[in-house]
Amino acid sequence: MAEKRPEKTAVKKEEKPKGKPLEKPAEKPVEKPAVEEVVEEVKEKKVAKPKKKQKGAYSRYKVAEGRLARLRPFCERCGPGYFMADHGTRYTCGHCGFTRYKKS
Repeated sequence: MAEKRPEKTAVKKEEKPKGKPLEKPAEKPVEKPAVEEVVEEVKEKKVAKPKKKQKGAYSRYKVAEGRLARLRPFCERCGPGYFMADHGTRYTCGHCGFTRYKKS
């Protein structure tokens, strides 16, 4: 036979009022003293900015003696088509992260 278990009595917690949360009392806006300043507007003529040099294939190749010369090496891991970035003392591949140091 199944034994009957005693029923658990529920402990009631304090109920919070449902609905809109309590609002903070409205604060009166602080009035700032009016200060009148005379500001002269000076308009300057706009100076035309020089055009930036185009990047892309122009920075990777140079035409010498009717032939194209590569200015940067290809990546040894990725193969042809992946140029390495020139960072002064080293070349770095942006695709795989391979780094080759320049001879000093």
